[in-house]
Order: sequence, then C-alpha cells, then structure tokens
Amino acid sequence: MAAFGVGGYALVCAYFIVGSAVTKIKLKEKQAEGIAEARGGLRGPGSVWGSGTAGILCAIAALSGCTPVSLDLWRVGFVASFCSKLSDTTASEIGKAYGKTTYMSTPPFKLVPRGTEGAVSVEGTGAGIVISGLFAAFAFVIGQLDAVGVGVCVLAAFIATTFESMLGAAVQGRKGFDWMSNDVVNGIQITLAAGVAIAVRTFV
Repeated sequence: MAAFGVGGYALVCAYFIVGSAVTKIKLKEKQAEGIAEARGGLRGPGSVWGSGTAGILCAIAALSGCTPVSLDLWRVGFVASFCSKLSDTTASEIGKAYGKTTYMSTPPFKLVPRGTEGAVSVEGTGAGIVISGLFAAFAFVIGQLDAVGVGVCVLAAFIATTFESMLGAAVQGRKGFDWMSNDVVNGIQITLAAGVAIAVRTFV
C-alpha cells in the first residue's frame, strides 16, 4: 500500500481471494485422486514467500526514491508477478479438476496423469490465460496499469508460467535437486514474470 496505494493492496487481496477459491474447485475429487494441495489448500510461510517475494522487492524498489518513469516499471513488475502466480495456480487447479488430456511440458511431451508435476492441459492453460487477462484488466480498471501494461503483464505471465511448468518437469523430484521445492520454483517463476514485464515495458 505504501508503494502502490490502495490499488496495489487491492490487487494482493484479489490474488489471495481468487487463488484460494480456485484451490477449492472439485477439492473432494482431487483429494480422492491424491492430487489436491496439501492441508486442503492452506498455504504455509514458504508458499507465501514463493508467491510474494518478487512483488515485495518491486514495492521496496518503488519506495527507494525512484523517478516517476521507473516507478511505473516497478508497478508493472509488481502486477506481473501476481498475475503470473495467479495464472499458474488457476491453470494447475483447473487442469487437475477438468483436464481431459494432460501432457508433460518438455519433450517428448508424453501423456501423463492429471496432477503430474510439470504437466499441462488445454483446459488448465486456457483458464490460466483467461485469469491473467482478467487480473490485468482489474489492475487497469483501478489505475495500476495502462492498456499497454495489461498486454505486457499477460505476456509476461504466460512466459513465466510456461517456464515454471518446464522447470518443474525437468528438475522437481530429480536426484540432486531436493532443494528445488515447489516454493522455490514459484519464486523463480514470479521473479521471471516481473523481470520480463519490466524489460518489455521499458521498450513499449
């Protein structure tokens, strides 16, 4: 709120509400299949840091006495980080609930069961893109983004969530990568989203 005003705080609240809500979709069915989030979707400290670190850093940077131009860049990075994480959460939960055909996101793109780490589905991917667009549109309505910023954030979210799926498929659960938890992967994802958004917005 100190960095981006009431609108910035509203975006964090919207992320929390929508992200929590999609986790509950078909929760009993997902629990029966063993693919639901642990603890009924309740998040621990690691998840909070994995979802919010990039946004926090953008807010701190915005408070550091930067110029109005760079303030706009940090704001775009802030919005893109939450846009990306909400897209990822929605894609995962909708994919687990409604995905009919699920593929690994890395070659040879083999068919895998729903809920497999690093897997994607048309249903989940589509839902993720839609929710990132709606989130960015909400940011536009409350004055956190301009029209160009909306497109930048949706693009950054798509790039980052795609990379997150590929990273999860490539390293999570592999020998020697025990430290690469879901929270760490999420942290990398949101940082990438913020970085891509800032880089693109610098030139458009």
